Amino acid sequence: MAPESVRFAGFRTLLYKEILRFWKVSFQTVGAPVLTAVLYLLIFSHVLDRHVTVYGDVPYTVFLVPGLVMMSVLQNAFANTSSSLIQSKITGNIVFMLLPPISYREFFAAYVLAAIVRGAFVGVGVIAVSLLMVSLPVVAPGWIIAFALLGGAILASFGMIAGIWADKFDQLSAFQNFLIMPLTMLSGVFYSIHSLPPVWQTVSHLNPFFYMIDGFRYGFFGQSDVSPWISLGVVLACFVVLAILTLSMLARGYKLRA
Repeated sequence: MAPESVRFAGFRTLLYKEILRFWKVSFQTVGAPVLTAVLYLLIFSHVLDRHVTVYGDVPYTVFLVPGLVMMSVLQNAFANTSSSLIQSKITGNIVFMLLPPISYREFFAAYVLAAIVRGAFVGVGVIAVSLLMVSLPVVAPGWIIAFALLGGAILASFGMIAGIWADKFDQLSAFQNFLIMPLTMLSGVFYSIHSLPPVWQTVSHLNPFFYMIDGFRYGFFGQSDVSPWISLGVVLACFVVLAILTLSMLARGYKLRA
């Protein structure tokens, strides 16, 4: 039986490759998303901070920060796996990752972990810049970490599904524009769903992104629109479903092996 260092050499190499891929252009993959989130913060806080409070006494700008952080984590985790796979398929270098003796589980784990790392870098960057403008409380850091990791893993898995299925960038853009962006924007990033009419509150509860952001926000304020345990259950279920689907596609070599 091969020693551990040999058995997991492929996984470590692929993980290193995926992290290095986004880090070498970190100005674009990390810096630009942080700037985008900060611009959202500046614009919405300027317009609404004096007019809106949430959870009784939480200023709107403070309420907005966790939502923007989680939005950035989710979008960048999706972008990391989806863009990497579609680029590898189009350029043809996907073969160099399929030929080595790397199991499909290691393949999945390396891509998901690299996407979580990118999402974490962007999220920490958004928090760091936001702290220059607001004082952000932290009530339950365990919930913050749990939802950030699970949210990143879910969107990384979804990004892998999109990258595997898509044959060109136009198809990948459809996922981003018609699924990821609307689900993110309508998930409570910019508002509490209790401010919505009842019918739209019901619709919001059908959006899995809502539970990721609401649970993440609970870690900062100790308050949320639904119980963090309910959010955790929904998020875990989503990850299990997407992980099984992604692993099934990888095991069959769907659109990866000619």
